[in-house]
Amino acid sequence: MASRSILRASSQALRSVTTAPIRTGKPSALAAAASFHTTRALFDGKNGSSNSQKNNQLPPGSLARTDESITVEYPEEGELPSSTPVTGRGGMHSKRTLASFSLEGKTSVVTGGARGLGLVMGQGLVISGANLAIVDMNKNPGATRVPKVTAHFADVSDADSVQGCIEGIIAEHGKIDSLVTSAGFTENYDAINYPIDRMRKLWNVNVDGTFLFAISVAKHLMERKAAGSMVFIGSMSGSIVNVPQPQAPYNAAKAAVRHMASSLAVEWAHAGIRVNCISPGYMLTALTQKILDDNPDLKRQWTSLIPQGKMGQPVDLMGPVTFLLSDASQYVTGADLRVDGGYTVT
Repeated sequence: MASRSILRASSQALRSVTTAPIRTGKPSALAAAASFHTTRALFDGKNGSSNSQKNNQLPPGSLARTDESITVEYPEEGELPSSTPVTGRGGMHSKRTLASFSLEGKTSVVTGGARGLGLVMGQGLVISGANLAIVDMNKNPGATRVPKVTAHFADVSDADSVQGCIEGIIAEHGKIDSLVTSAGFTENYDAINYPIDRMRKLWNVNVDGTFLFAISVAKHLMERKAAGSMVFIGSMSGSIVNVPQPQAPYNAAKAAVRHMASSLAVEWAHAGIRVNCISPGYMLTALTQKILDDNPDLKRQWTSLIPQGKMGQPVDLMGPVTFLLSDASQYVTGADLRVDGGYTVT
């Protein structure tokens, strides 16, 4: 959604090993070697953190701080890497499973569904039998498959745009049964230098956009006297502070999304509308992969903090979102399901 975002991140551990400055782009071989050495010293079982601290290779807490010595610019909106549908997973099968996991006959709306996590989650819903309405600023997501899939434009931060989008979806599909709010973006600035206009735009898309779609779909469900399910896509950033990249406004926005889900779950429970939140950890979308290809040290630092030792794949969200929208989770509401490889439990 953002036309340009800045990701500023590196490990202060590098400073304790080399004094060479780190500039935009790929780190030097010396910096990469230094980062690998210090990360291994901290996390390798043979060279535990206690030995590193004794040798004073790293100051206490040095890997748990934000740092702005590397800057990486996100591509312009028109230059964002495209996402391709997942192949080889899901689809028709003869394996026995609970019928309650099926979304057959349901119509689901996915905001931010033209690329990234939204596209893959939407594919998972289609595989599970749902009709799908993709909503995005990108007017041509190129999604055409059976069951019925339609594409719709909306500025999720604008109430009139959202209302017009909802009316268009109902005209195409006749009804809406569920909602996934995946539209959002992050920006990585240190808070003291973060422009207030960017803060407002980030909040408008991530928080206001979630709220506007939720209340519009809830009104539709209540008018039909129909039960429904909503899944807000939050982030582990809503409950922890990411390091090393500074992103306080984004963290606050995702915390708001998570608590909004809990609050609306209580408010709408009487109407049979369930509201839950999925909080992904670090996911290898096409955009994230591009950033990490240019900054391998950043990927090493992220994965060193994940108990499973790897970043997630977008397909890892297919099962959770299908579960929370289906009748298999009919007694689950107000929950926050973290899909983060164990990052937030350490």
